[in-house]
Amino acid sequence: MTMSSTIGSGTGPILVTGGNGQLATSLQNLGNERIIRVGRPEFDFDRPETITATVEKYKPSVVVNAAAWTAVDLAETEKDGAERANCSGPAALAAACAKADIPFIHVSTDYVFSGDKGTPYTEEDATSPETVYGSTKAEGEQAVLTANIKSIILRTSWVYSAHGKNFVRTMINAGAKNPVLKVVGDQSGNPTSSDDLAEAILAIIALIERDGWKPEYRGIFHASGTGETTWHGLAVAALEEAAKHGQTMPQVNAIRTEDWPTPAKRPQDSRMDNSKLHRVFGVKMPDWRHSVTRIVHKLFSEA
Repeated sequence: MTMSSTIGSGTGPILVTGGNGQLATSLQNLGNERIIRVGRPEFDFDRPETITATVEKYKPSVVVNAAAWTAVDLAETEKDGAERANCSGPAALAAACAKADIPFIHVSTDYVFSGDKGTPYTEEDATSPETVYGSTKAEGEQAVLTANIKSIILRTSWVYSAHGKNFVRTMINAGAKNPVLKVVGDQSGNPTSSDDLAEAILAIIALIERDGWKPEYRGIFHASGTGETTWHGLAVAALEEAAKHGQTMPQVNAIRTEDWPTPAKRPQDSRMDNSKLHRVFGVKMPDWRHSVTRIVHKLFSEA
């Protein structure tokens, strides 16, 4: 993968929404001084007037939207909030960028799919969300593409990092306190380090700044970790790495989806094919196992 150090001084800042979220933090850590992170209260999809004002204030050369409603279960009862954060808000931000002729990179999710296909999803597969979260994200994709011709949608999945709230950190914390853990073992997907996703985004920006915008950049791309596993497999991998740093390895038992009921249905098999990302941008996402090793090492070295 092209490294973020290839980003030049550019013509303006790279504006990243999503405040202290995992991806925004990774972009700040891996990018150079051109990265400007914004979040509430300065930038807030619930206050539409802040959207255009933020773009006009910073005059960025590119905008990365890493802000979203990601509380999957809560979205089932808070539909309006999820719609503003995942659809109408990003569309307004994309439109503000279009007005200023700024490329717009928007992050989406594997939850736009039902998970019933049985093989990895490509960008050509029709969306089939089964949750409010997935529906608002799918609608947001189309709204963004309509609002700005220079839009890139990056669908990712199972995001984790050494910072923020995520599955890997939750498992390591739980494993430190409990001798036995139960983790869902019948849902498949692609774990993605937010550092890897940030590197991919920075590589795409570097390419656009080097070669200029090309029509083939517009559209939807899958950008998730290479290789597949289950939540149980991810938990075991993370805890085995934690054991190398002195944490006691718990017993990790695989359970079925129905043994862990949630308000929102999770996709059974949301694996995604990343080959279009590599074909168009030359970006290859790292293997998830290597990334888990790196992130767990980071967690323990920072602790």
